Amino acid sequence: MPNSRPRPRRGARGGTGAAGRDELVSRSLQSAEHCLGAQDFGTAYAHYLLVLSLAPELKDDVKEKLSEAPVGSTFSWCLSSSCFSLPPCQASVIRRQCGSRLITRLSPAVCSMQPAFHDRSPIALLKALELPETFQYTLFRWAEELHALSRIQDLLGCYEQALELFPDDEVICNSMGEHLFRMGFRDEAAGYFHKAVKLNPDFNDAKENFYRVANWLVERWHFIMLNDTKRNMVYNAAIQKAVTSGSKSVLDIGAGTGILSMFAKKAGAHSVYACELSKTMYELACDVVAANKMDAGIKLLHMKSLDIEIPKHIPERVSLVVTETVDAGLFGEGIVESLIHAWEHLLLQPKAKGENGNCEKYGKVIPASAVIFGIAVECAEIRRHHRVGVKDVAGIHLPSNVKFQSPAYSSVDTEKTVEPYTTEKMSRIPGGYLPLTDCFEIMTVDFNNLQELKSLATRKPDQICIPVMKEGILDAIVVWFVLQLDDEYSLSTSPSEATCWEQAVYPVQDLADYWIKPGDHVMMEVSCQDCYLRIQSINILDLEHEMDTTKSFNKNKDLLSLGNEAELCNALANLQTSKPDAVEQTCVLESTEIALLNNIPYHEGFKMAMRKVLSSLTPEKLCQAMDTHCQDNEMSSGAEQSNIAESTPEPFYILDVSEGFSILPVIAGTLGQVKPYSSVEKDQHRITLDLISEANHFPKETLEFWLRHVEDESAMLQRPKSDKLWSIIILDVIEPSGLIQQEIMEKAAISRCLLQSGGKIFPQYVLMFGMLVESQTLVEESAVQGTERTIGLNIAPFINQFQVPIRVFLDLSSLPCIPLSKPVELLRLDLMTPYLNTSNREVKVHICKSGQVTAIPFWYHMYVMKRLGWILQVNPPTGNQAAVVLDNPVQVEMGQELVLSVQHHKSNVSITVKQ
Repeated sequence: MPNSRPRPRRGARGGTGAAGRDELVSRSLQSAEHCLGAQDFGTAYAHYLLVLSLAPELKDDVKEKLSEAPVGSTFSWCLSSSCFSLPPCQASVIRRQCGSRLITRLSPAVCSMQPAFHDRSPIALLKALELPETFQYTLFRWAEELHALSRIQDLLGCYEQALELFPDDEVICNSMGEHLFRMGFRDEAAGYFHKAVKLNPDFNDAKENFYRVANWLVERWHFIMLNDTKRNMVYNAAIQKAVTSGSKSVLDIGAGTGILSMFAKKAGAHSVYACELSKTMYELACDVVAANKMDAGIKLLHMKSLDIEIPKHIPERVSLVVTETVDAGLFGEGIVESLIHAWEHLLLQPKAKGENGNCEKYGKVIPASAVIFGIAVECAEIRRHHRVGVKDVAGIHLPSNVKFQSPAYSSVDTEKTVEPYTTEKMSRIPGGYLPLTDCFEIMTVDFNNLQELKSLATRKPDQICIPVMKEGILDAIVVWFVLQLDDEYSLSTSPSEATCWEQAVYPVQDLADYWIKPGDHVMMEVSCQDCYLRIQSINILDLEHEMDTTKSFNKNKDLLSLGNEAELCNALANLQTSKPDAVEQTCVLESTEIALLNNIPYHEGFKMAMRKVLSSLTPEKLCQAMDTHCQDNEMSSGAEQSNIAESTPEPFYILDVSEGFSILPVIAGTLGQVKPYSSVEKDQHRITLDLISEANHFPKETLEFWLRHVEDESAMLQRPKSDKLWSIIILDVIEPSGLIQQEIMEKAAISRCLLQSGGKIFPQYVLMFGMLVESQTLVEESAVQGTERTIGLNIAPFINQFQVPIRVFLDLSSLPCIPLSKPVELLRLDLMTPYLNTSNREVKVHICKSGQVTAIPFWYHMYVMKRLGWILQVNPPTGNQAAVVLDNPVQVEMGQELVLSVQHHKSNVSITVKQ
């Protein structure tokens, strides 16, 4: 019968459509699962996008039902290998990458409490519950592939799609931030990290990422400077004086938090403009200005001052520019370039000398001028970090044709714009310093003189000759300045001043002899090039003795005339230099790498430990055979030698995965039948290690560079050969900042599986110690303290959003603090048995002095072997230290006990006081 098939009723089309949609969803899920199994993450991601767009209830229902579950309900938060038919290895990767929010089964109790879950089949329910996490895994793997292919726009597009679907997913937000940070978008990365922390305050990965990026976005000196009451008062007084004298239109260059702009507005300026390049600081300044009810009178510009145009950004030229775009070397923040542009395009013309008139008609700058000073010093701490002072390291000779330099010195002869100095708080430098000359004037600069500013970058270097007043080792030229805000107010950054400023340090290197004495003269060339104060071509002239024994710092530079100083001219004319026969290899090391190379006990300890491990792995008979072979080499027949050679065992494989430059693989090569592998990345470091090996008569094939054998750095930890294991793996546990290296325990767990029987990880374990201290310095360097320091302006709550609980790069030997307890052990990290480490512990601390606990400094003792203790830090510890700074000080009395809660999550350690 033609009409026997029943027709669908009107209104039943929705059911048919729903069924078709469900079928498409089901097939897309199956396709996604198949693609995941084939590791085709791009196609799998596309299928999951289709599923979630067709069936958004899969994610919405799960969130709703999970949020309704009673607080006492429990879920099983681990992903089984059966979900979506994933192989076990992929399931473990999802667990690792997506954190602890993964669901595979719902407890029956919860199912009974949530009847709505029974509306779907168990398979559909499981898929709905697991989908967000599997989607995350697919997204992360596909994003890594896109990053490797440099498909950045596609990568960002994938995350934008993901965040449209899951806008409140902290894991995706955190992952997006990590990619942005890797690409250099620190401001944007911080926003995602901050959002992830707000979504889940207990998400440790996001917290750690936010703390790290916060140090980039809001540099720690902002807190120190805002807490410097003298600096704020002097700037406020100078600005108030200028504004009341008639300078009513003001431009603040490099506004930061906007404090100088607000000083100008409070003083009565009619128009105030402020420019700030950093997006984070610009947004912070907007909030600060609004909170102080000055947003109507201050126009904030998110741009460089060099890009400001009239009338596009500001209506007319201003009568006053205020700025503090200066660093420890005065010029490093670009003040010269920005003021040249300001005078040419943004400022009114300056008042001529002797001319009277209303200040509003003329332009001026605060600060008005600066005088730069210097002094030559002896300082063991600077020497240790910037000059390799050893010729032999644990039996390894450092050849004379290898020249180690710190980045500050290497910038002298480079075309790159590199900061030619380091900075130190000289009043707090460990071991102090000894002045070898009187303070001398290096340069003056008038910021209100356009022609002088222009000539700074083009004029020839000036030569300075300074008599030596005390004998000692010439280690550095230390530089500071006096900033003359106007004819009345000034600020000094001298090491003798109680100031927030550090001093610029120019390490002295490459002298034949660094010893100087009264009667000698220190000569140098000074200039302002590439927006930096440069001090180079340092020479020592001994005028009382032979003129041809002059010691040169820069042998290839032509020296300029000294004018009327005839004797010095004659000495320079007789300057002799010698060129070594061997080709010199310059190796630039970070200051921490130089300090480590100078650390003889460190290398001796590792050598002793490696020897003990290898001797325990070497069969006794083999040792005897090798000894006999060495003693009777000349008497042995060719056949005997051949037999011994045939019995030569496989070498012991040693892998050093230390961060940066390390000579440990070369030391390992001296210990017999060893095949050492280095993980250095830089070509100059590899060339240097090859030259050192050659100078110590190693066979060329002895040292290998491991990165040439692996696909990328992430695959560093694997077997030396398919059928071989490592005898020793050396890990870098502590960062120079004083924090534990990222993922060190994960690396230890992998390394443990790659060791032969009896093999060792170095160091085998690390002890973390700490003590309670009272330190106002740490408090002021970590957060802005109220409104009194900022002259009544409300800044603290806004910038303190970027405070971090840990202060890094500390040295307790020179930190101003009062110890309130003795050192106690806080944590033990056992790298040989990483699975036995406890993640939480409580430590009782006995109070030995009454006071306020404001911080808990911590440091490490590293043990290469359990019976051979090698301590990286001595008591009192120096270097590689950090401190937890408490939000609220804790008052304690002598004899009291305080309980600390120490939590170790991945590589992050948190220390809190239990009340």
